[in-house]
Amino acid sequence: MIDWKTVGVGSLINAVLSIVFMVTFFPLFFLGPIIGGMLATYIGTGEKKDALAEGALTGIIGGLIIGIIFIAGFGVLSAIIGLIFTKIGMITGTATLIAGIFVTAITILVGGVLGAVGGVIGVEIKEK
Repeated sequence: MIDWKTVGVGSLINAVLSIVFMVTFFPLFFLGPIIGGMLATYIGTGEKKDALAEGALTGIIGGLIIGIIFIAGFGVLSAIIGLIFTKIGMITGTATLIAGIFVTAITILVGGVLGAVGGVIGVEIKEK
């Protein structure tokens, strides 16, 4: 059975670490989903067979959090551009939405796969 409290904690850790690593040192952004999935299965009370699903869920939920933050951040930027330049405001809003959906889909996919890897690593560490 999946331990949803630890999945939530792992998702938040995933989102925070991924954003921090993206901003400070981009090539290490993949550590966020791995650490989030690893911690979720390590501190969780779930079974070994659920480790893959728990890790993947932390990556997917963390990717959704990152996508929402990305869309909100660029939504503010496009609103400011729209206020300054009224004719291109509509274009930037549409481009922001398309880019936000694309970034969200990519982060969910990458986060899910790397979270699942982290989940398997966490349950292996917990057993030893």
